[in-house]
Amino acid sequence: MDRWKSSEIREAFLSFFEKKGHTRVRSSSLVPKNDPTLLFTNAGMVQFKDYFLGKEKPPFKRATSCQKCMRAGGKHNDLENVGKTGRHHTFFEMLGNFSFGDYFKREAIEFAWELVTKVFELPEERLYVSVYEKDDEAFEIWSKVVGIPESKIYRLGEKDNFWAMGDTGPCGPCSEIYYDRGEEFACGPNCGIGKCDCDRYLEIWNLVFMQYERDERGNFRPLARPSIDTGMGLERIASVLQGVPSNYETDLLFPLVKFASELSRKEYGKEEKSDVSMRVIADHLRATAFLIADGVLPSNEGRGYVLRRIIRRASRHGRLLGIDGAFLYKGVGRVIELMGDVYPELVENRELIEKVTRKEEERFSKTLEKGLFILQEIVESLKAEGKDTIPGEEVFRLYDTFGFPLDLVMEVASDENLKVDIEGYEKLLEKQKQRARKAWKGGIQRVVSSELQELSDKFPTLFTGYEHLEEYARVVAILKDGELVDELREGERGTVILDRTPFYPEKGGQVGDTGIIEGNSCYCLVEDTQNLTENLIGHETLVKKGVLRKGEFVTASVDENRRKAIMRAHTATHLLHKALREVLGNHVKQAGSLVLPDRLRFDFTHFEAPSDEELRRVEELVYRWVLDNYPVTVEEMSYEEALDRGAIALFGEKYGERVRVVDVGGVSIELCGGTHVERSGDIGFFKLVSESSISSGTRRVEAVVGLEAQRWVFEKEALIKEISREVQVPENRLMEKVVRLKEELKEKEREVERLQRKLASSSVDALIGEAPEINGVRVVTAKLDGFRNRELVEIADAIRNKVKPSAVLLVGLKDGKAGIVIALTKDLTEKFNAGKILGEIAPILGGRGGGRPDLAQGGVKDLSRLKEAFEKFRALFSR
Repeated sequence: MDRWKSSEIREAFLSFFEKKGHTRVRSSSLVPKNDPTLLFTNAGMVQFKDYFLGKEKPPFKRATSCQKCMRAGGKHNDLENVGKTGRHHTFFEMLGNFSFGDYFKREAIEFAWELVTKVFELPEERLYVSVYEKDDEAFEIWSKVVGIPESKIYRLGEKDNFWAMGDTGPCGPCSEIYYDRGEEFACGPNCGIGKCDCDRYLEIWNLVFMQYERDERGNFRPLARPSIDTGMGLERIASVLQGVPSNYETDLLFPLVKFASELSRKEYGKEEKSDVSMRVIADHLRATAFLIADGVLPSNEGRGYVLRRIIRRASRHGRLLGIDGAFLYKGVGRVIELMGDVYPELVENRELIEKVTRKEEERFSKTLEKGLFILQEIVESLKAEGKDTIPGEEVFRLYDTFGFPLDLVMEVASDENLKVDIEGYEKLLEKQKQRARKAWKGGIQRVVSSELQELSDKFPTLFTGYEHLEEYARVVAILKDGELVDELREGERGTVILDRTPFYPEKGGQVGDTGIIEGNSCYCLVEDTQNLTENLIGHETLVKKGVLRKGEFVTASVDENRRKAIMRAHTATHLLHKALREVLGNHVKQAGSLVLPDRLRFDFTHFEAPSDEELRRVEELVYRWVLDNYPVTVEEMSYEEALDRGAIALFGEKYGERVRVVDVGGVSIELCGGTHVERSGDIGFFKLVSESSISSGTRRVEAVVGLEAQRWVFEKEALIKEISREVQVPENRLMEKVVRLKEELKEKEREVERLQRKLASSSVDALIGEAPEINGVRVVTAKLDGFRNRELVEIADAIRNKVKPSAVLLVGLKDGKAGIVIALTKDLTEKFNAGKILGEIAPILGGRGGGRPDLAQGGVKDLSRLKEAFEKFRALFSR
């Protein structure tokens, strides 16, 4: 069996099912398209989800794929187990075959058995299967059709062998195939299928029989078109066919394990602790490369936060192996060499993958230094208070805010003879995971109602809006509050479905059309247009006059001025995308867009803020292409032909075999279903109005075009004239005036500061004179208006230099913000701690802060309890 290479396994699987009438489908992105319920694509069926839900009609009845998958973060999270076992991963490849209402259990089981025994030639005596405990049909097929002895078929419960897409929707029993790896992999005498989760009986394939729909009450009803969804992990089957003890020793991962081994000069297989680190690095290198290639960049939320954790976890394990400095950026290059022929997006994004990885590694190195500094402050504070345990909340804060790992906290604690509240830390970590799961739960994915699906199949809406803005159409159906009705009366709102329409439904960032539907007995406003299913367009309609009835013929008219404004903005978006790639580099990818009438928003991947000069060049390029008045042509062609033409496809977008290509004079060529102007000159005026960061590695620009751009210029012109009049200089001397005013203001501020310091110095003696002496300590408390922490520290230092021993509490208010400073002379720090005292006093005033034993400072909000705070401070020295 060890003759099999992973590339051969992948190809053998896909070719086998192609011969069985399945269409080979490319892997979709790790970022699911239009699915709020998923953080990442975590199974092969994700890209076919809308087919199973009935939202779209599949272009084929059978499909097979090798899907990139990610399970880290959200509901599905294997991150913490990666490295500890030989079969857990964040990134993996899932082989699968799918039937959309075509074949069912018998064929799926027979296909699976033929592949594993005839193609992969696994010995039958080592194969076992499981079925859902109530699925007699599957049991019968395995025993009587395939001929597996009943003793080798295990009936398992709902937890193991029943699959559901969500709380409601498609679901059904499943059947799993196991491979017995031998007694040397057993966990003990009670080892067995359904009894344990060890490595002896390795699950290699899961066959899901999607035959029911579950409603909100938990009731099941048979699906009209039962379907098949299967999943075989490439890494697992490779470990079996290559005869190696774990996934990490297959040709998919071992070259990356060797990379870590060579860098660290440690041999794999000699020490478990080092082996874990090498496995973590190997897995995380693949996840890092593929996530960045699919447009995910490190950030502090969502998918970007998962990527950041993965990079930092791998970097940390490199340190544990003794690897100094940034190294992961070299490792992702190995991933590209290993897998770039199968996944060309890795090769296309090589520069971006390496740059982002290196930058994040270097950032983490600085973060570790900051974390160590904060941890040392925590240690000193605990020792000063006579405590011996680092609190769980502090450990979690270091981990969550700075990515500072628990094991490093443990090392520092051991060196300082301190304990760590691991239980408290783990409780907070679990709460965070629960929050993440809730945040990514999303809405329930409902099946399209059978009535709506029937309409979609029988009366798909014909879209004519590329050629016409007015259409004579028949009302096919009306929805009100989600229910089918026969009419909408005056003042009522509903969703109207026509047999044909010129109204463009919202998609691809372009907003839906608005306009009028008019019949013999009604006049209606179309307020929005949306896709109800892939083939069904819904018009969100308000009946202004009369009654709109199902079956009647109407005239549907798009708001022409609004549509033209949208077209201007949409074509400008394509030119903007091209200009950004020209100026910033080809790694720039669209990460989202919003096309409104004469206004657009464009999100793109880039790891730093563009300079003003770069933005000016982008703007100039777009405007030059507008002035060149290029023709805008639209053609339909095959997906492969479009790519050969150099068309940009948005990665992660789902495209059919035939695609629509929008070409702006050969300058910009993109796959796009939106509406566009006839020539680039129709855009008119183009102006960038803002640039900002929306997350780490993702930037946003906004622009105005056409009449909106003209209005923007008029407003700015009026503003400049108003400012010119206000400061009484000509417009061409405004900058000169602003510079002079700034210099004058700075001089005034310096004068104010000099007067404040003089006032503060003169008030030191008064503050000391008014302060009581308590147990031999001069205790100074005061509220000083016009001062913040920097000035308060100077005053406190002046008091400490004049009187010893002394304790000082000063609260200042300046520019609406209040600060607090506590200072002690050195001779008091053996008995008192300024940081600890601040921790008691600041909360009284609604604030917080920290510092050294002799000086602490922070911010406060509520000064109404100032008297109480001063009294408590003085009381500390009267004990």
